[in-house]
Amino acid sequence: MSLLRRPVGGDPWLRVFRGGGDAGVRLVCVPHAGGAAGFFQSWAARLPDSVDLLAVRYPGRQDRLSEPCVERMDPLADRITESLTPYLDRPLALFGHSMGASVAYEVAIRLEERFGIVPTVLFVSGHGAPHVTRIDQDPDDFDDEEFLARIAALGEVDAAVFRSAKLRELVVPALRADLRLIHGYLPRAPRKVSAPIAAYLGTGDPACDRESVSAWAELTTGGFRLRAFPGDHFYLVPAQADLLADLTAQLGGLLTAPRAAAPW
Repeated sequence: MSLLRRPVGGDPWLRVFRGGGDAGVRLVCVPHAGGAAGFFQSWAARLPDSVDLLAVRYPGRQDRLSEPCVERMDPLADRITESLTPYLDRPLALFGHSMGASVAYEVAIRLEERFGIVPTVLFVSGHGAPHVTRIDQDPDDFDDEEFLARIAALGEVDAAVFRSAKLRELVVPALRADLRLIHGYLPRAPRKVSAPIAAYLGTGDPACDRESVSAWAELTTGGFRLRAFPGDHFYLVPAQADLLADLTAQLGGLLTAPRAAAPW
């Protein structure tokens, strides 16, 4: 395939936590709203050597703080897809949490339609299917205190962020930008992917329920699986070991060439 290149360093859109060996599959993780690639760094120690680990680096946070956030889905998914083109010589799976689930879904569509690459698995977490899920309230309708109170109600990954005025100044702009993106993302005639979809949620997640997450089954021709873990919107922090064991088992059973969908 002429568009494929060897993986190269220095791409601001991707962080490689483990790669370059003889892994059978590359797992690309897409963060939640306000999140960053570092959220997935600890996964590297729990994943087997057969899985490379990469994570998307959104602009407007951490070491890309000086860059403007992306507030529309199409340019964000386009740019992530472009950054993945050097990595398509091996099977590739996508994992997206919360907002990242919809972003990963859009990237999967682009990989299939533009390059003929079907991800081994599309893992979606903590987010209802986009054609049945909508954030009705504009995030800019709230002042910072109200806004952060609503975010904190989902479950806190790092409570220190909400206690520190300095950290809040850094985090709130990216959070607002990401929620503007999701607020404006309304794929009412969604396309189906050929990749199998595996969906996860926390049993006590106030942001999504089993019904809305189950609706991801309508967006794939490759099979669907749903599993719930105890916890809130960020169930994947306390349940990390069990989640990664489940994810690894699915990857191990579905390794195929990246050009064709695996049966499920």
